[in-house]
Amino acid sequence: MKKIEAIIKPHRLEDVKEGLTGIGVQGMTVTEVKGFGRQKGHTETYRGAEYDATFLTKIKVETVIPDEMLEKVIDTIIEKAKDGKPGDGKIFVSSLEDVIRIRTREKGVAAI
Repeated sequence: MKKIEAIIKPHRLEDVKEGLTGIGVQGMTVTEVKGFGRQKGHTETYRGAEYDATFLTKIKVETVIPDEMLEKVIDTIIEKAKDGKPGDGKIFVSSLEDVIRIRTREKGVAAI
């Protein structure tokens, strides 16, 4: 099993969600996060004063999938989240040792 964490632009969330559910991803967790990457934020003007907006608002989408779905999920996220400009985001892939459904105590892929 794999855990996918994708950091994307907020306006791309709906497209990514629809793409993932369309290929059979059954659940995901979405969190609003703030951070910066290579672009190091940007400068904004508010009421005539400039200030650094170092931490940009992004969306983190997390999902757990069987190993065999990995490439399809990565391709879908890239297709739906990419607009070709800096700050499109990142995808992090981690291996999971186990998953346990609390209600039924199911384990592994059956618990996803």
